Formats: sequence, structure tokens, C-alpha cells
Amino acid sequence: MNAEMYQTPMEVAVYQLHNFNISFFSSLLGGDVVSVKLDNSASGASVVAIDNKIEQAMDLVKNHLMYAVREEVEILKEQIRELVEKNSQLERENTLLKTLASPEQLEKFQSRLSPEEPVPETPQAPEAPGGSAV
Repeated sequence: MNAEMYQTPMEVAVYQLHNFNISFFSSLLGGDVVSVKLDNSASGASVVAIDNKIEQAMDLVKNHLMYAVREEVEILKEQIRELVEKNSQLERENTLLKTLASPEQLEKFQSRLSPEEPVPETPQAPEAPGGSAV
């Protein structure tokens, strides 16, 4: 088996964790370093114990990663809410300023826009008697 067979990042991570150093996982679990014999004399019970420790360590890593991702998602959701609120506020302010501006002020503003930028359509508010309403 190799990592190319897996479709999702989580599957690749699990594959890589399976092949990780057993002493690392043992230290994560707070146990002694587990030694693995390379010959076939290792008992089935010790292989099962090693597999169980690896599985526990992978669950621990997965839980930590999932917690960190959830925390980051919540932070990003809050930032999105704040940005949407600020955008709405700025749009309302922009609409109000366009409504209160005199045609001369709007013309002066539009003349300052660069030629590449599209000229926004502005509502023509009736001019207040005596000049600018701003």
C-alpha cells in the first residue's frame, strides 16, 4: 500500500500515522517505549497491544486536529459576520451620502474616478434651496 491510493487528506494522514514510529505514539500515551522485534517470534498479544496503542494515539491526534479545526472555523465565522455587518453599514452610509450630495458634488466626485472604474449610477436627489444639503 502507498499514499497514492488514498483519496482524502484524512485517509493519507491515517496511512502516514500507521507507518509512524511506535515509540512516538507510546510517548504520546505516557507509556514506556514499546520495542518491536523484527523476527516472527513476537506474540500475537504484543502485536495487538501495539496496534491498540497506535489506534489510541491516532484517535488522540485526530481529536486534537478536529478540535483545532472547529475552533478556527468558529473564529472565521465570527470574522465573516463582522465583515458583513460592516459592509452593510458602509453601503447604507454610501447611499445616504449619495442622496445628500448636490449634483455638482457628484459630478466632481465622478470626474475624480479613474477611467477604468465604472461610474456608479447615483440617485438624483432634489437640491435643497440655498445650495448643498451636505
